[in-house]
Amino acid sequence: MPHPAPAQPKPVSQQAALVLAHDAVNAEYRHLVLRTDATAAAARPGQFFQLLCPAPPGEAPFLRRPMSLYGADAEAGTVEFLYKVTGAGTRGLATLRVGERLDILGPLGHGFILNPSWRDIVVVGRGVGLATLGPLARMARGMGIGVTAVLSARRPELMLSDELFRQHGASVLAVHDHDGTSAPAAVEAMLRGLIAQGRCDAFFTCGSARLLRLQQGLAREFGLPGQVAMEQQMACGLGMCFCCVRDFSVDGKTVHRRVCWDGPVFDMLEAVA
Repeated sequence: MPHPAPAQPKPVSQQAALVLAHDAVNAEYRHLVLRTDATAAAARPGQFFQLLCPAPPGEAPFLRRPMSLYGADAEAGTVEFLYKVTGAGTRGLATLRVGERLDILGPLGHGFILNPSWRDIVVVGRGVGLATLGPLARMARGMGIGVTAVLSARRPELMLSDELFRQHGASVLAVHDHDGTSAPAAVEAMLRGLIAQGRCDAFFTCGSARLLRLQQGLAREFGLPGQVAMEQQMACGLGMCFCCVRDFSVDGKTVHRRVCWDGPVFDMLEAVA
């Protein structure tokens, strides 16, 4: 598994971060950029933050909203989030304007780990998972690791993170529901081809249970490692409330782990989809 247990405490800060940019990416997603302190800006791909979203008109979100990291720049002192407006929290978040401030807590959890010996990795994501996986492109490029990103969406105009991956030298293979290219059989053929070409030393995934199961099967068949960022409802985000416990299969036994504290990134072969 990519992270030892038990999890160890990590540097975390709470602050009123300044909104530098807040723009619509497409009809469903928005991109938020915040000025933060050094602790937050040092966040790693796969980690997340707890956001105290503003209350939208007529609503009162009670808990912070967990949000996976879309980008962090230690030199610029910024963090970025890519999110879909789905509930009271994100409806409130969408009201933020440049120059306003947002209370954030993080970075939280364990992120992705790249092995320096790997030459090429394959990233497979869909939906909100495309935002979570996006920062891997920059991380891999900094270590000289090639990336092939298989990105799935219902329609081309809903695709996310493709330009971010390309910006950092990744090869992007886009698949969609409308033309059948995102069907499991089609994606499996694509992944088998990458393995046969020697372009897959490890799998990374987020956002789709069926894609996770597909990669687990290939990882076992070809003896490949993999990591998955798990999605789960959270309350505290600090491991205290046990709201986000999920089952994992370890050495033939079922064990329970907190997604926020022990993850959200886990060994792909231990995840129960």
